Amino acid sequence: MIDHVSLGVSDLAAARGFYDRVLAGLGYVRSMDIDLPGQGVVAHGYGEKGGTPSFWIGVPEKLDAEGSRRGGVHIAFMGKRRADIDAFHAAVLAAGGADNGAPGLRAHYHADYYGAFAFDPDGNKIEACCHHPEP
Repeated sequence: MIDHVSLGVSDLAAARGFYDRVLAGLGYVRSMDIDLPGQGVVAHGYGEKGGTPSFWIGVPEKLDAEGSRRGGVHIAFMGKRRADIDAFHAAVLAAGGADNGAPGLRAHYHADYYGAFAFDPDGNKIEACCHHPEP
């Protein structure tokens, strides 16, 4: 159900040092860094060694200044197909939520990352994503 959770941090380097240490004792490692052209490293992902990150820290205003004014927590739900992501986004809008990024590929995460971003009626940041290639 949950694909990943992201926490906004005010000092990425300090937070990286903190989570590198505290998650190591649980057997988790920093396994991915997001480096955006013109912005530098803006996020770090953690998970099991060799696995897909499911916990993220980042400086959200560098990714989405408008959306991040409402807070730094973000929850992403897992979809099985890209059509599921499209349907999620449409349902959000129909149910009173607001757009925060239309469905589409997000190659800066990985080549097959397809996601849609939104706000629920209380302003919480939510996403649905799929990691599978489709024709």
